[in-house]
Amino acid sequence: MKAEENKAGLPLVQLGVTHPEELTPLFADLRGRFDDECACAHDESAWKLFRDRWLGRKSGVLAQITDNWLRPATPELKRAVGASLNELRAHVEAQIEARRVAVESGAEKTALARERIDLSLPGVIRPIGSRHLICQVLQEIEDIFFSIGFSVVEGPEIETPYYNFEALNIPEFHPVRDDMDTFYMDLPKGAPTPLLLRTHTSPMQIRTMEKRKPPVRVIVPGKVYRRDNPDATHSFMFHQVEGLAVDTDITFCDFTGTIEYFVKEFFGAGVKTRFRPSYFPFTEPSVEFDVSCIFCGGSGAAAGGGVCSKCKGSGWIELFGAGMVDPAVYGFVNYDAKKVSGFAFGMGIDRLAMLKYGIDDIQVFFQNDVRFLRQFP
Repeated sequence: MKAEENKAGLPLVQLGVTHPEELTPLFADLRGRFDDECACAHDESAWKLFRDRWLGRKSGVLAQITDNWLRPATPELKRAVGASLNELRAHVEAQIEARRVAVESGAEKTALARERIDLSLPGVIRPIGSRHLICQVLQEIEDIFFSIGFSVVEGPEIETPYYNFEALNIPEFHPVRDDMDTFYMDLPKGAPTPLLLRTHTSPMQIRTMEKRKPPVRVIVPGKVYRRDNPDATHSFMFHQVEGLAVDTDITFCDFTGTIEYFVKEFFGAGVKTRFRPSYFPFTEPSVEFDVSCIFCGGSGAAAGGGVCSKCKGSGWIELFGAGMVDPAVYGFVNYDAKKVSGFAFGMGIDRLAMLKYGIDDIQVFFQNDVRFLRQFP
């Protein structure tokens, strides 16, 4: 407010006011000027200056009216000045508060408009993950065995020597333990029994037979551990699926039919299969199961000439070991070996994945290289 317009800074005597009725045009003029200034306070900084100009305690217009008009006024004018001042004060305070609300609302709308998300713009595309190739292969294996009546059981990766070895007809000093050397847990002195990382998922076959009476048809997937030096075909941790079927009158023919069905479902109907005699402590008779080379079609010759590098020219690839359950194993689970029979098998999920998808190094499964993983969405 300009100095010449600021009549509130002058006493009433200098303004020539001596009667109450002369106050009306003065307050009307102040109110008009206030309303004009109020309309110009469009943002927060302008509003603060406007508020302080009118409501400031020392130099505000209302404070000046109190000091220059009300206090020195004659008794005849004091009552009229007080009434008009109170009316003006109420108007000023109400309008300033209303303007504050309007300014804040306008600032909020401006901010919202500035920060508004344009829904017409394309969103940020987040990459969608997928199941690991090992999980995909495991799911395929489970689906195949589901279709012929098998169920899935899982068990602990930390086992006792009894379930990992002894109950599977592998006593403490059996030579086959050399091939299944594993990692033992460092337990405190006085622990009741040693603990180890399981070398196969077969312990769950024993645990399942302890809890169930025949018929039993299960597959047992999971991680297993052996003290192997890592290379292209070995790892200290890998994945297995072991299967067990026990019932009355299960024969080797049932076993071969089950395995051939799985292999043809997994690799395709064109593959051929064969058995070779082998030895496992928990099966008798025991066999190694081979499949015709899926890379050269069983011919033993590479497509570009020479010997197939996968089967080394033999036309066959070793797949997994299997056999009929040794009757000695039934003694550990209170099955009558004279009444029941069954078969068991164990296959490496990692190996099946490598064969099916042409992967030549088992280590890539565990390196978390997205360039590799993205090839199998």
